Amino acid sequence: MTLVRPRLAQFVLPNLCSLCGNLSRTTLCVACDAACWNESRLRCFVCALPLSGARRGAADRRYRCSACREAPPAFDATLALGDYRAPLDLLARGLKFRARLALGKTFAEQLAHAAEDALDPADRPDVLVPVPLSRERLIERGYNQAWQIARPLGRTLGTRTDATLVRRVLHTPAQSRLDRARRRRNVARAFVLTKPVRGLHVGVVDDVMTSGATLDALARTLKAAGARRVTNFVALRTPRD
Repeated sequence: MTLVRPRLAQFVLPNLCSLCGNLSRTTLCVACDAACWNESRLRCFVCALPLSGARRGAADRRYRCSACREAPPAFDATLALGDYRAPLDLLARGLKFRARLALGKTFAEQLAHAAEDALDPADRPDVLVPVPLSRERLIERGYNQAWQIARPLGRTLGTRTDATLVRRVLHTPAQSRLDRARRRRNVARAFVLTKPVRGLHVGVVDDVMTSGATLDALARTLKAAGARRVTNFVALRTPRD
């Protein structure tokens, strides 16, 4: 008698939506996907802070908030998909703390759409870099969530990605535990570059932007080395600093 080996595919568990838990072929089911990516708030072109009461189309797309007009950060622009609040915050936490790495691709796909809408082809970065983790934190977590977004984002945009261009040389306390002033001091000298960036437009990728202190410190390092422009690509932005 001939034994027939069962196909392994028969035993592969179906995907579940990362939000509602329903069966889905992708990380989000159709209903959750439609509910998540309906951002309509007008944001500061520089820091992506949502502007109270404003909607897209209500003002110049390059409108700057009062803080960025009075004391501009080192970076030139920020693209953000939405606010760090339900339900999107669950996706960010799933990527960062639960190793749901497929969510990095989900964020990357949406950021690519946002880039196509917001950036002229001539404004696209020459290279994309993730905000690096310290060696200690990378060992603890096992992966860099920003790189999980940056790599597929680069493939979609046709932009070179480089996970080693920026290195974090200081192991600092988590930014979420500090106030605004201490966040800036915490990362002021945290980064060094390993390759030349003179004349380049550098895109910096991160999962969540809170005060912007980390991104500002990184942009200052890049600009000091001659970078022509720095644009942030962040999945989510906290509604307030």
